Amino acid sequence: MQTRAVIINQYGGKEVLEECTVTLPELADNQVLVREKATSINPIDWKLREGYLKQMFDWEFPIILGWDVAGIIEAVGSNVTNWKVGDEVFARPDTTRFGTYAEFTIVDDHLLALKPNSISFEEAAAVPLAGLTAYQALFDYGELEKNQKVLIHAGAGGVGTFAIQLAKNAGAYVYTTASPKNHGLLRTLGADEVIDYRTTNVKDVLSDIDLVIDTIGGKTQMDSFEILKENKGRLISIVNEPDQDKAKEKNVVAKSIWLNPDGKQLGNLANLLEEKKIKSVIGKTFPLTKQGIYDAHTFSETHHATGKIVIIID
Repeated sequence: MQTRAVIINQYGGKEVLEECTVTLPELADNQVLVREKATSINPIDWKLREGYLKQMFDWEFPIILGWDVAGIIEAVGSNVTNWKVGDEVFARPDTTRFGTYAEFTIVDDHLLALKPNSISFEEAAAVPLAGLTAYQALFDYGELEKNQKVLIHAGAGGVGTFAIQLAKNAGAYVYTTASPKNHGLLRTLGADEVIDYRTTNVKDVLSDIDLVIDTIGGKTQMDSFEILKENKGRLISIVNEPDQDKAKEKNVVAKSIWLNPDGKQLGNLANLLEEKKIKSVIGKTFPLTKQGIYDAHTFSETHHATGKIVIIID
């Protein structure tokens, strides 16, 4: 099976992006072939493009980047029983060198979820990686409970917009940080208090926080230790391993996490989307072309995109 795709044949800047035809592997017994309608951009895409993750993923070239998909099942493997040709699905596929910047992609059947009828393919494609990251950070690792206080850094980002909604839906009191232009949006998503990170350091205004979701690292991460509840606080980072000496000093849990693709959890998110308890926030869309991906990476690298950057596949 051949597919049009945007690929890299070497690590480097955005100029290494190429548009070409790639031959996909044979469909395994437990896999489906998805005709893509949309995918989305995540920081892992351009970090991998630049070579930062080459020790973790020792892949041959060409590499198709991208790990979100929404589309229609085109073919199913011989052991697939829960899915059929024509099903509208979305997924965070397994992390392989055959990613989702393509017209077709292969997904393991247990990683799929049905796309809610009430949302578009673009809205569905915005969910898997960012939504699952937020879900796992809050609940699997952060153990967030009703009435607890959570701080979500960079609330206007892809992970942040989902984390705010999921935390609020779980009954937490939600603080977040953002520039003033996004304060209104984040309040509509459920943030109880929005802090302008440009003028205010969270350690000057917050204390006794049960859980911090760190999407930034560096000084922001270090300052977050100061506001955690003594002995019970949790700091979950999606960017780098927190300082364990500092964690011991405060007697708090501090850990970095790596997303575990999970079709069941994505199904839970699909239900919340269907019930309109959460929604995708799409900041910008681009086409699946070399230039489109180039521009999308440029925008993502600013770290100032609101919500998700989505790639539309005609």
